[in-house]
Amino acid sequence: MSETGNLDFAVIDTRRAERTGYPEVVYCGGKTPEQSEAIIIRMRESNIPVLGTRAQPELAARIQNRFPEAVYDETARTLTVGSVSPGGAGLVAVVAAGTSDLPIAREAFNSAEFFGSRAELITDVGVAGIHRLFDRLADIKKANVVIAVAGMEGALPGVIAGLVSVPVIAVPTSVGYGAAFSGLAALLGMLTSCAPGISVVNIDNGFGAGYQANLINQLACGKTGDPPCT
Repeated sequence: MSETGNLDFAVIDTRRAERTGYPEVVYCGGKTPEQSEAIIIRMRESNIPVLGTRAQPELAARIQNRFPEAVYDETARTLTVGSVSPGGAGLVAVVAAGTSDLPIAREAFNSAEFFGSRAELITDVGVAGIHRLFDRLADIKKANVVIAVAGMEGALPGVIAGLVSVPVIAVPTSVGYGAAFSGLAALLGMLTSCAPGISVVNIDNGFGAGYQANLINQLACGKTGDPPCT
């Protein structure tokens, strides 16, 4: 095996954590179960913790047979074997507008936890029943960073950003009827929100939001310590 972990079909970046602080993540979509399995096995042979995204049940069964400690979240389609050491950081709040947004919200939640943050998942608090959001606002305000996940018109992140004093990462989902254009309406709504403090990731990119939220969370704790980073 070379230093970068060559396979016939993939070159594994076994030293990414040395450069960036976090290991390479396996995007399992578009790969055969055999390809994803071989990559994960090679990473574990190098003692690298594994997060696989968009993993199918067949792959999960194969990995859990070889690594009984592996954890598969069928809703989020995430597969983890090991995790990054906890960073002692504060909280990441993952807030989902509706139950239909839960797969992407759970992907964000699992990703943030894998990389070492504490995370809390708050579900079904979309603007159509905005009283439900207000009922959980005290919990949301405990976080160093908020991930707001929504489809349809994508209004939730703008509302949250007008109520909290921390960064908000907006995640548009492909949830909605025809004119939602598979998440494009939510994406454009989030990009054009008048509320400051919002950054936006790609449609259905819960992983990207979880990774970025962890970075913000670790920086917030390291520099300010407020909110308490315990």
